[in-house]
Amino acid sequence: MLLNYLLNKIQYIFKPVYDKSFVLQKIDWLIGLNIYLIIFSSTFAQSDSIGYFAIFAIILAVIKLLTKPEEHLSFSTGDKFLLIYFIFVLISLAGSSLFLLSLKGFFKTLTYLGFYMTFVHYLKDNRHMLKYILLCLGISAAGESLIALQQNFLSVSEISGWQDMSRLNPEEVMTRVYGTIKPYNPNLFGGYLVSILPATLVAVFLPLRNHHYKTALCGLICFALTVLAIILTGCRGAYIALFFELILVGIFTYRMLKPFYKKIFGLFTAIVSAVVFFFVVILPPLRARVFSIFAFRGDSSNSFRFNVYHSCIQMFKDNWLLGIGCGNQNFREIYGLYMKTGFDALSAYNIYLETAVESGIFSLLAFLGFLYCNISKAVKYILKRCDIKSIYLIIAVVSLAGMLIHGFVDTVFFRPQIQFVFWMMVGIIKTLLYK
Repeated sequence: MLLNYLLNKIQYIFKPVYDKSFVLQKIDWLIGLNIYLIIFSSTFAQSDSIGYFAIFAIILAVIKLLTKPEEHLSFSTGDKFLLIYFIFVLISLAGSSLFLLSLKGFFKTLTYLGFYMTFVHYLKDNRHMLKYILLCLGISAAGESLIALQQNFLSVSEISGWQDMSRLNPEEVMTRVYGTIKPYNPNLFGGYLVSILPATLVAVFLPLRNHHYKTALCGLICFALTVLAIILTGCRGAYIALFFELILVGIFTYRMLKPFYKKIFGLFTAIVSAVVFFFVVILPPLRARVFSIFAFRGDSSNSFRFNVYHSCIQMFKDNWLLGIGCGNQNFREIYGLYMKTGFDALSAYNIYLETAVESGIFSLLAFLGFLYCNISKAVKYILKRCDIKSIYLIIAVVSLAGMLIHGFVDTVFFRPQIQFVFWMMVGIIKTLLYK
């Protein structure tokens, strides 16, 4: 590859500098530090602050690539789809009628893609750190879950209208928790917890594999607390995503068990399902929240989304080839020309429709191709083998499934707290399955 040939030439020039530099030889430590800072700052920092850590990590990765001997780039089939996606995003930027606003969105996209390449490049030489990265995500999930429980018991008040109160009795009003994720929003909080919930399983599966049952029990408690916190958010999109995540976890876990334990696990799953159904039925706030999913136009939030979908489909029809350009600010300006009166929106409330509107149909197809290549390859590996690598892949696949399913009814996916987790999970698959 011409690019790797040029890199080798540049690395040869800087080799004397690299050999004498303590910082350059320990640069992976600095990259790893920024990855941990991204994980923990996501729980309390503003979006810009989180982005700065990512940008710094990207800069360090570029320096490493240019100076460390024998470093090279590799592209999987999925990465080729990602490159096509980026090219169409770039073309969409060039053709945007609101170039400056679209440029801001483009730089965000560039940061996310740069972080993905950085994360993959870091894990390639530091696979032993993968379990610690997942543990950090799991710790974040446990910490936020405890905060969610506290907010629920304190009955925190709503910051904005998060429920349709017109059809609810007072006893059906739910206290919706929002954690410490900024901006405060239970839907963002629910989406964030859905994305990192599978990471808590690293503290369950790995200890069980080594017969450390007490440690596994602690991990299972963290998993249960995070599930409870997701329920307390009242985020219906997160409920749907959680439902599918639990099904996937159950299927993959069942497959890994020995025949005797499969029977016990089946009985345990049936009991837990019955208990959950019982609480959904007897708790009025939870029952009202779950049943409102199926109310369609009967719920104002559902009706609002349907109106936004209709307007966004019209936007797509008029800009189906290259889209309107990246970014939520750019979206808002153009959306104003299509929206129904009284139904202003920050996004399309569907990540697939949002992608198509912003950068066109071919961009969406390329992004879906990227996802298919990675997820299908991971699932094939999981179904064939049962080792430590498959455990990591299960966590990544379940996390991606949760984010992508939630993305059908919301666009919190594009917030940095969730985006960075998404690229980490894809990066895990890339690192474990491609050389």
